[in-house]
Amino acid sequence: MNIEQRFLLKAMEDKNFVCFMYEQKSFKSVKILKFENDLIYTDSGNFEIEKIRKVVVLKEKFDKLGV
Repeated sequence: MNIEQRFLLKAMEDKNFVCFMYEQKSFKSVKILKFENDLIYTDSGNFEIEKIRKVVVLKEKFDKLGV
């Protein structure tokens, strides 16, 4: 597991929103729902972990925002 994958897993456990690049597209304020079999399931779609770059864990938590 590389460092970006660890950040994503920790963000999911802490219920933080994340931003990242995926196949030349930017995704912002994404809520991670599930992490398994080299896939991340989010509220914005499903993503292959190996293609995710430039992960930023945001301070905002989705459980406190009522989302």
